[in-house]
Amino acid sequence: MIKFSSPPSSGSKILIISEDKDYLVIEKSSGLLVHSTKYQKENTLVDWLIENYPEIKQIDGGERPGIVHRLDQNVSGLMIIARNQKSFEYFIDQFKNSRVKKEYLALVCGRPAQEKGTIELPIGRTKKGKLVVVQSKKKIKISKPAITEYEVVQKFSKFTLLKLRPLTGRTHQIRLHLQSIGCPIVGDKQHSKAKTDLDRIFLHAGYLGFYDLNNQWQEFKSDLPKELNDFLNKKVR
Repeated sequence: MIKFSSPPSSGSKILIISEDKDYLVIEKSSGLLVHSTKYQKENTLVDWLIENYPEIKQIDGGERPGIVHRLDQNVSGLMIIARNQKSFEYFIDQFKNSRVKKEYLALVCGRPAQEKGTIELPIGRTKKGKLVVVQSKKKIKISKPAITEYEVVQKFSKFTLLKLRPLTGRTHQIRLHLQSIGCPIVGDKQHSKAKTDLDRIFLHAGYLGFYDLNNQWQEFKSDLPKELNDFLNKKVR
């Protein structure tokens, strides 16, 4: 494993977990934006990838250079990066057909009604563009099916540590689904009113499993980052 500094102003780190001729598996730290937006054009994961692996610049006509899935800026954890067009198309297909297995750890406020469960609620955009769990289609412009499995890992007095497996890949799916069952994620300023001194969301992509281009199953694990582990031990227990 080799640790690289990400673009200096982001203050984040990128850890190379596995380096193959067809793909990379990296661990993205919280704070690093995957690709540019209208609010931030530079110092992204894509910038770093193009600088260190310039061959990916041509993938997908430059639209999504190597990016086959995403993590929100303040979410940490494992990602696959395609290194050529063949692997890009292969992994896109893997995600579309739900052959990639992803698991997250999240610390949530409160406690789900059941120890294990499946949240199956569509996610859509309102006419004003806001992402929401669809309860009524009257004010929704577009909606798509979304499924998240959860399992209680550990209980605390006011919080619960959950293992989560998204079976679909909608934007903000985990955050919206957990909010919908009354268990918003700690540190999620957009969907939770709980006040903590954690300056990021407590959501980490800790497991990633997929078939490589030789149809061999590969799996990778990532421990909770220090800031999340420290918060769990010092603030919650």
